[in-house]
Amino acid sequence: MTGLWTAVKDLPIVIESYSFEALVPNGPVDLEDYSTTELRLRGRGEEGAGEQVGMVGAQKELRESRYPLVGEWATLADFVAHLDTIDMWPEPPEYELMRNWRRWTFESAALDLALRQAGTSLPDVLGRVPRPVTFVNSFGLGDPPDIGKVAARRAMHPTVGFKLDVAPSWTQEIMDAVAAVDGVATIDFKGRYGLEVADEAALIAMYRRTVATFPDVMFEDPHDLPAVRELMAPFADRVSYDAPITTVESIAATDIRARIVNIKPCRVGRLDELSRLYEHCASAGIRMYNGGMGELGVGRGQAQLLAGLFHPDAPNDIAPSDYNLDDPPTGLPPSPLDPAPDRGFRRR
Repeated sequence: MTGLWTAVKDLPIVIESYSFEALVPNGPVDLEDYSTTELRLRGRGEEGAGEQVGMVGAQKELRESRYPLVGEWATLADFVAHLDTIDMWPEPPEYELMRNWRRWTFESAALDLALRQAGTSLPDVLGRVPRPVTFVNSFGLGDPPDIGKVAARRAMHPTVGFKLDVAPSWTQEIMDAVAAVDGVATIDFKGRYGLEVADEAALIAMYRRTVATFPDVMFEDPHDLPAVRELMAPFADRVSYDAPITTVESIAATDIRARIVNIKPCRVGRLDELSRLYEHCASAGIRMYNGGMGELGVGRGQAQLLAGLFHPDAPNDIAPSDYNLDDPPTGLPPSPLDPAPDRGFRRR
C-alpha cells in the first residue's frame, strides 16, 4: 500500500490567512495549565487545523507570534520545505522536544487543508479504510494511591481498558486490587523521562511485584538500570517504548530490543518521519500503538484517525478527552471508537 508521505506530499496547498485559538479542558474551571492551541489555516473556502500541546508559556507565545504562512505552493512537500526556513521559536524552548510538538501543529494543519482543498481525505489517498480504534484510559492512582479508582471507572465505562502509572507506593495489596479489574492493558513505569530515582531499592522491589502480579500486560518505558534490564529480560516481548521514540533510528537505540513502540504523531513532529516509522515498523514486525499528549481539539481526532488506519487493535492511549477528567461523565463513547467522518484529516 502507498506510504503516508508518498500519498500526500504532492497535494497542492493555498493559504490565504491563519489564526490561533486557545482551548481549555471541560470542567468546573478553566484549567490553563492544560490548555492547548489550535492553528487554523484558510484558503479557497476551506479550513485546515492542527493543535499544539505542551507548556503554558509556549502556548501563549505561539498565539502572539506571526509567521510567513500565506502563499501558494505547488505541493505540500514545498510548503514543508518552506517551514524549514521559518524560525518558529523567538526564544529557545524549555525542552528541545517542544520543537517537534510545534512542527506537528503546522504540518498537520497544512495536511488537513491540502486534503480539503483537493476534495479528498487521508483514508482515500492512502487507499485504506479506517477501522474502529481500541483505546485505553491513562492515569495514575495518586499519592496515596486510590485503590478503588480503576474498578470505579471500569464499572462506569465497561468497554474501556487502562494504561496505569505504577509507583513504588503500590503495595502488593494495591497491585492485587488493580490486577483483579478487567481491562488493564499497560503498566507505565515512566522510566524514560529523566525523573530522579529517590530510592533505587524501592524501585526494584516495585518492578518485582509488578512483573509477578501482571502476567499479560504491556510494560512501558522501563528504567535504564542494570537491575531493571535483568528483571525485564524474560518479558522482552511485552516491553514497549514510548518517550524515546521520535525517529526510526531511536527504535534501534533502546537498551532492550524494541518489539512494541508508541508512535505519537506530535512527538515525531514531521509527516515524512512519521511515514518512515510506520513503514519501518510494518516491515520489521514491530507492533505499534499511539498516545495522546493532552490534545483537546482536532489533534486528538487526527491521532485517533491515524490509529484507525495503522494500528486500530492496539491499546491506543487516545481516549476521548473527557476520559481524562478527574470525574469522567457517563455516556462517553465506548471502545472501540468508531472512526467518525469528522475526525481529523477528512473531507467536508
